[in-house]
Amino acid sequence: MTQNASQLTDKVADGWPMWSILIVDDEPGMRNFLVKTLAPRCHGIRQAGSAEEGAEILQHHHVDLIILDISLPGKNGVIWLKELREHGYSGKVILITAFADLDTAIEALRAGASDFILKPFRVPQILNAIKHCFESAQLARENYVLKHTLTARDGASTGLVGHSLAMTELNQSLGRVAAVNSTVLLQGESGTGKELVARALHSLSPRSSGPFVPVNCASMSPELIESELFGHAKGAFTGAIKARDGLFYYAQGGTLFLDEVAELPLALQATLLRTLEDHQIRPVGSTQLQSVNVRIIAATNQPLADAVVSGRFRKDLYYRLQVVEITLPPLREHKEDIADLVSHFMAQLVPVLRVAPLHITPAEMAYLHQYNWPGNARELRNLIERSLILGALNVSALFTLGQPQSPANALSNPSTAATDLQSLEKQHILAVLDSVQGDKSQAAQLLGISRRTLERRCAEWATP
Repeated sequence: MTQNASQLTDKVADGWPMWSILIVDDEPGMRNFLVKTLAPRCHGIRQAGSAEEGAEILQHHHVDLIILDISLPGKNGVIWLKELREHGYSGKVILITAFADLDTAIEALRAGASDFILKPFRVPQILNAIKHCFESAQLARENYVLKHTLTARDGASTGLVGHSLAMTELNQSLGRVAAVNSTVLLQGESGTGKELVARALHSLSPRSSGPFVPVNCASMSPELIESELFGHAKGAFTGAIKARDGLFYYAQGGTLFLDEVAELPLALQATLLRTLEDHQIRPVGSTQLQSVNVRIIAATNQPLADAVVSGRFRKDLYYRLQVVEITLPPLREHKEDIADLVSHFMAQLVPVLRVAPLHITPAEMAYLHQYNWPGNARELRNLIERSLILGALNVSALFTLGQPQSPANALSNPSTAATDLQSLEKQHILAVLDSVQGDKSQAAQLLGISRRTLERRCAEWATP
């Protein structure tokens, strides 16, 4: 009969993982010894007297580590380990045995064992083996997160820049919010630096030593996003040839940043809500629940309340995400930071592009203050990058050929460069669209805004 240890606890000793462990050994004395040793240090301990009983536990519970005796009644430990690996179990396994030779050890390691310990063993031996497994798993997560982060980042700045009142207040808010574990909702136009703020919240928080995992909800197909977030079991769908952990798993102990959260399918919104409430996930196609310790920071470039009203976003999830709400100001509302941003982008890009820095005249800087920046700081960065490559500030990119004033005249009299900034913005966007033969994806990239924002602007102009 399978026994669940009564010593399940949330108390974890310093330096020990929030891991669940399954002990499979036919000797009750050995099981009791291991339970007594590990219960004060690990998240949860379960025990079984045979491989068959262990398999029954795994049907209903996720475990991070199995301590498995080789000599068992019925199916022996090495054979069961091979079956576990074939069926997609990716957790760590420590094999223990009182009877072993070199051939047995080699067979065990080939079967997928993480470590091999001979009985009788002392407490430090088993503790060191478990710590080694934990460190190995943590390193694998960190490597995955680093690779995912380097792929996702687009070269945006790595710190908050600006001395304006808006940026000062934002920095003060981040200091207060970072200290708590509450869910945060960031709202702001494209290019205002929502991922930058999310990274700042993470780096200032007690979770800073854990991973920061960013995911763009709009960039993943609705069919795969659930698997990406929560993982999947082997055979869960066509192409799932092996089990895979999701981004929630890789964010354990850290922060998961859900950018463009409004794009999540409604069915997945319900799943996310349950995860936020229960702190558990269920991989696609699995019957096992896994505990997660992850802080959620969500972001959207459109008012999420509007998506609730239109029925595209669940009201209960909106309130669950909106525990703390931070609105990022568009660049047009803190133009006094433009000079700081220009200097910052210049210092960032010059060594990367291996070009000489630009000298920007007061007249040119005055014109930059006149422009409305629909793509916000990201558009300004793109302008600086293009200008560095060309060797001169590319202000002509902010004008259309049909403008009454040429760029040169505008720079000589910046106060009259744009009497109607919204009109200038429209003309600029239409000119960029025309220059790429109407390709909205390419135009959005040049403007430093998302395609969705560009399409929304065009739809607004088409409305009488």
